[in-house]
Amino acid sequence: MLKGLLDPKVDFVFKNIFGSDKNPEILISFLNAILKPKDKITAVEIKGNDIEKQFIEDKYSRLDIKATTSNNEIVNIEIHLKNEYNMVKRSLYYLSKMQEEQLTEGEDYSKLCRTICINILNFKYLNTESFHTGYRLKEIETNEELTDIIEMHFIEIPKLKDNTDEKDMLVAWTEFLKKPESEKVRSLELTVEEIRQAKDKLIEMSNDSVQREIYEMRAKILKDKVSALNKAKEEGIQQGIQKGLEQGEKNKAIAIAKNLLDVLDDETISLKTGLLIEEVEKLRK
Repeated sequence: MLKGLLDPKVDFVFKNIFGSDKNPEILISFLNAILKPKDKITAVEIKGNDIEKQFIEDKYSRLDIKATTSNNEIVNIEIHLKNEYNMVKRSLYYLSKMQEEQLTEGEDYSKLCRTICINILNFKYLNTESFHTGYRLKEIETNEELTDIIEMHFIEIPKLKDNTDEKDMLVAWTEFLKKPESEKVRSLELTVEEIRQAKDKLIEMSNDSVQREIYEMRAKILKDKVSALNKAKEEGIQQGIQKGLEQGEKNKAIAIAKNLLDVLDDETISLKTGLLIEEVEKLRK
């Protein structure tokens, strides 16, 4: 009996739907919706679509999707539930690694394929209003494009507005990720074959007791990771406050010591202020 659909934003579910070589048309439709290429992507070769138990249980692992398209592009897709404040640098690092891995020593740079990082975020991150933004290398003043050999995309799900045109396929796919049980998605299923296939796969996973158990395990691990990140952030804030207070006291002690330099010896100033004698001596220099 259906208990409710699994959340397609959990990476385990997302990878099973969009990273399956049994239904490559789902990923093809998704990539065409994001990249809007002049020549439509017609085929994809999905890399590492097997998900081993060790990766499910590893809170630091990324269940991403890697694929090569018929347009000779290398694509990496990651979905993120929590802001780790390193998205841009992380994506740049991935892009550089994707470029580096293409060539062996001595091979011609002309063989490099276009590499694309796609980040799907379940939070607001960039200072833009649009839910989808894409970046390439461009000249600072004229905005002239230097090359499209690397490209970075961000899809910020919470920024999708309710009145956005559902005829746009990227809007349709983002609606599916946002609320797969909504009336909008039910309507899209009737007209978009790939959306219907993705929904069918989601329902199949949701009704499978083993898949649901894995999902719940993965969701808990990701939740624990988010809690750990929040705790670390809070501890960092508290440490920063404490350090600031301590520094404030130190500055106060230094100010007092400076006023006593002409009337007291170093040892007495040290006892009165709590500063080390060496610190007092430095103030006299």
